[in-house]
Amino acid sequence: MKKAQIFGAIIASFFLSFGLTEVFNPVVHADSNKEIVFWNPFTGPDGTSMQKLVNEYNKTNPEYKVKNVSLTEADMYSKIPTIVNSKKGIPDLQIVHVERIKDYVNNGLLDNYNPYLDDFSDINKSNYVPEAWNNGAYKGKRYGVPLDIHTTFMYYNKGLVKKYAPHALDDNIVTFDEIKAAGEKSQKDGITGLGLTWWKPNFLSLYGQLGGQLTKDGKNPNLNNQTSRKVLRIYKGLYDQKITSQDGQDPMQLFLTNKEIFFPEGIWMNNQIKESDVKYGVTNAAQLSDDPDKMVNWSSSHQFVLLKQPKRDKAKTEATLKFLSWVRTNSLEWAKAGQNPATLAITKDKEYRKMQQSFLLTDKTEQESLKIFNYRYNGYLADYLDRYAYDSVFGKTSISSYLNKLQNTVQDEVDAQMTD
Repeated sequence: MKKAQIFGAIIASFFLSFGLTEVFNPVVHADSNKEIVFWNPFTGPDGTSMQKLVNEYNKTNPEYKVKNVSLTEADMYSKIPTIVNSKKGIPDLQIVHVERIKDYVNNGLLDNYNPYLDDFSDINKSNYVPEAWNNGAYKGKRYGVPLDIHTTFMYYNKGLVKKYAPHALDDNIVTFDEIKAAGEKSQKDGITGLGLTWWKPNFLSLYGQLGGQLTKDGKNPNLNNQTSRKVLRIYKGLYDQKITSQDGQDPMQLFLTNKEIFFPEGIWMNNQIKESDVKYGVTNAAQLSDDPDKMVNWSSSHQFVLLKQPKRDKAKTEATLKFLSWVRTNSLEWAKAGQNPATLAITKDKEYRKMQQSFLLTDKTEQESLKIFNYRYNGYLADYLDRYAYDSVFGKTSISSYLNKLQNTVQDEVDAQMTD
């Protein structure tokens, strides 16, 4: 090995040994003062779609071009507090999930848009899906401008529905009772009625249908209650009767191999499912009632935010809003990624209206069913639900113990923040 190579290896080893990996994973800065550095968590196919959208904007020859920087979600969120507090290398534009905005504001991580909105009259509530727009505001100020509103709905196998639940989709609402009835018939043929997929949206959607509130005072969690117990009992009842996929089974694989009738998942999974041979359709998430006015479809939103800067550049910030204004009327590329853009302008696009997820926005009742569970400490709730998921449904712990631990875990985190 050449001496230079040996020396380089020693230096690299030194930095890695002392945790100085930032040297090898540097923060991306603007190449010039006329460039908007845009951080987002879009990798894979989503990242490709976002890069295409940015490229389209840059082709319009704006004074400030956008530099797209895609980071893994975990890496991006870990960097944000550090980089804001360091006051160096802060990106000009940032995407975060809407549920993080309240906590970020309270921790001094965001600037608001209010000083600039008078010059961008098209960025207003009448031009966006209300649920996405409303949740981007906090304490009377605008901190988020929505890119999209992404939802967990339900895929269904057309052939299996025809055989085991021929009338369940007559009203485009599939109830838990209809799923149970279909599953009782199908299990004799080795067909699963309902896939147990990502627990957080499944839990919250049903919790919302039952009128559950995550907090009563905006701070303390309200999670160990009769409503959450009913949610768990409903799912456990279906699991115990083998209506649902079982512990250890892959619900997506069951669906893709025509072994499952109903498959709750995000709209963003549609492009992947399209690549299979399964003949399927899409509908609302499973509902307790067939009353359309009582529907709840769990949703979230990617929002454009401005990370706090020690001295904000007015010209660059205005250029940033020009990009957001352009995105509002040029979101088709994002829809092609399987997303629902939050701009209402997209609902008039003929190509978009042919997309399977579009019914959630083009129909007013469907649009009103979209619910963002915007609790300030949502992150702690999500961490628990993702970690322990279906443990009480699978019988690994009791419902009482599961909910008691959920309540105490989130409460402890809230109390810890209050004493910081």
